[in-house]
Amino acid sequence: MSMLPKVIALSFGLSTIAIAATSAQAAVVCNGDGDCWHTHESYEFPAGAGIVVHPDNWALESDRHHWREHEGRGYWHGHDWVGF
Repeated sequence: MSMLPKVIALSFGLSTIAIAATSAQAAVVCNGDGDCWHTHESYEFPAGAGIVVHPDNWALESDRHHWREHEGRGYWHGHDWVGF
């Protein structure tokens, strides 16, 4: 039995795993006021914005954080959405 089919199958499987691992970039983002929202892209937030990025499975601390979702690229600053 030839090793070629096994090598091809292994290469295909590893490629599929690598693509899936790099495309999943969901995260929970929070500011210093306790506003948190989901993001599906990796952004560079301004250094002075006080933004903390958590893994997508991060659990809110209900006494300190609350959900405040918003569409688009940006972050919450006080009661305002700052787009960039």
